[in-house]
Amino acid sequence: MITATDILKPVELDLEALLSDLRSLIGAGHPILQAAAEHLFSAGGKRLRPGIVLLISRALTSENNLPVKHRKLAQITEMIHTASLVHDDVVDEADTRRGVETVHSRFDSRIAVLAGDFLFAQASWHLANLENLDVVKLLSRVIMDLAEGEIKQGINRFDSSQSFESYLEKSYCKTASLIANSSKAIGVLSNVDQDNLESLYFFGKQLGLAFQVVDDILDFTGNDKQLGKPAANDLQSGYLTAPVFYALEENPILGELINDKFSKKDDLDKALSLVRDSSAIQKSRELAERFASESKNSISWLPDSPSKKALLELPEFVISRLY
Repeated sequence: MITATDILKPVELDLEALLSDLRSLIGAGHPILQAAAEHLFSAGGKRLRPGIVLLISRALTSENNLPVKHRKLAQITEMIHTASLVHDDVVDEADTRRGVETVHSRFDSRIAVLAGDFLFAQASWHLANLENLDVVKLLSRVIMDLAEGEIKQGINRFDSSQSFESYLEKSYCKTASLIANSSKAIGVLSNVDQDNLESLYFFGKQLGLAFQVVDDILDFTGNDKQLGKPAANDLQSGYLTAPVFYALEENPILGELINDKFSKKDDLDKALSLVRDSSAIQKSRELAERFASESKNSISWLPDSPSKKALLELPEFVISRLY
């Protein structure tokens, strides 16, 4: 089975340089904030999001050395993603991320919120220094979407009456927006025409949605090690995901358990069984596969190269996490 390391092989050296640059870009801020950020960038992770930016850049250029602004955009993308994870972990009260302690577990929630803000501010400053208004707008929209997605998720907890569309909107904001807009942004920096810019955006959007649906399936079928966070956590926290929506269609009683916030001793176990024993997991797989296929088909126009091959393998890799 193909791995993330295999896919990112064409930009392996670029990603090594990126991590080194990120540590220096953090700068000489407050020692605790700097320690928190350093802890994050040392915590592993696949670095898929900056990897996608770098792969698209290499697919669009024949130069051995990528333009400085392309590398900066990849760094900014990882900063924004990491900042969002710090804030997510505070909201979700998660103790681990990528197999290590979260920032708020190692330090405290106040430091974690400030560390996330610190990274968002750093990303914004470096974004402004790209001196490209279109790119600034695209990535600024991402930061807005991340906050909006977190708010939407929070206000809809334990509410079985919300729509499937609201789930997809939240998933776009929290996961797909960064991949979609950073993919389009690297196209802007590469002077790609408007039609192909939109195809890069669609590639990232559908890939991000596929990634989120797969994550939501794994919350029911995976384990803590596979997820990098506690399994079966979303439903327990009142977050409704694709498998839950599909299970609700078959078992309306699930809605009562959710709305009552699993108040009785065995309610959560009953809810988990209702999801797992229905066709919800299979329907969610089919949804993820459709998103992945649409993502792959949207970049057929890229010139043939090892980087294009890697980008075409990405949707398949996302789906392979289920098997």
